[in-house]
Amino acid sequence: MSPRAHQALTESLQSLARLTPSELRARWPQWLDRPPPARFRRELLVRALANRMQERAQGGLPAATRTKLRALATGEKPHSIREVVGRRCLTPGTHLIREWRHETHQVTVEASGFLYRGQRYRSLSEIARRITGTRWSGPVFFGVKSSGRQQTSRPEVNG
Repeated sequence: MSPRAHQALTESLQSLARLTPSELRARWPQWLDRPPPARFRRELLVRALANRMQERAQGGLPAATRTKLRALATGEKPHSIREVVGRRCLTPGTHLIREWRHETHQVTVEASGFLYRGQRYRSLSEIARRITGTRWSGPVFFGVKSSGRQQTSRPEVNG
């Protein structure tokens, strides 16, 4: 996307925030091929329009992801969510946030490790251990990786 096109998109997106609900509904047919949901609040109208505008300008989801999501929605194949979104990548600048015992903990991913409360660490597990006082898998603690445990369904109890 050229700088000029990027600037035009940014200005269009910013203009949405200044529109009334009726003005947003009037713009809806330009971007979506169905009428706006009657009960959408103004904020949801803005978000839906902004998302659609960005999709058209920058492209939407990759075709493979759309196919997998469609298959999940129709129940064609049993896929795990990890197959749909793929492996999570921690790029520098990413913030990981975890609430533990009513306290919020934020970690910033850096190129050579992690920053937590002004101190650098080599691994997320070191940070998880500092927070909890016990040995944890840092990626599991911060939700970057599933624990690998499958949840089993419990039988329903009537009564």
